[in-house]
Amino acid sequence: MLVQLTYASRVSRTLGSTDIKDILRSSQENNKADGVTGALCLSDGIFLQILEGDRTVVNRVYHRILNDARHKDPAILDYREVTARSFSEWSMGLITRSDENRQLFLKYSSTANFDPYSMSGETLSAFFQDILNNVRWLRKTPD
Repeated sequence: MLVQLTYASRVSRTLGSTDIKDILRSSQENNKADGVTGALCLSDGIFLQILEGDRTVVNRVYHRILNDARHKDPAILDYREVTARSFSEWSMGLITRSDENRQLFLKYSSTANFDPYSMSGETLSAFFQDILNNVRWLRKTPD
């Protein structure tokens, strides 16, 4: 069974660009081996990630994330069965908020600060679909 799991967590400590590159690189390697695809967003100290793949494998990946000291306050925001992957081309893509894509983050937020914890599953789905529609903001490899 194919599923999508969307979760948010807060960054437990200050992360530098090397940390972000390491997270993306290890996610891509592990996810490729596990057959998991998805995207990771980082904004205002909050990780927002969508994982998709086999239910058992996606659950195992999420539990690995729960044990990662870089995350705190994890919460599953949406979990659904899907008939097809949305991010089939990415073992993990990364989008960080920048001046260029600020409007994308603001578009789906009810406040001036991006807060996925307060977003509905439908809103999160629309946000990730917008990322796919504007793929230029999604990095497939670390800089």
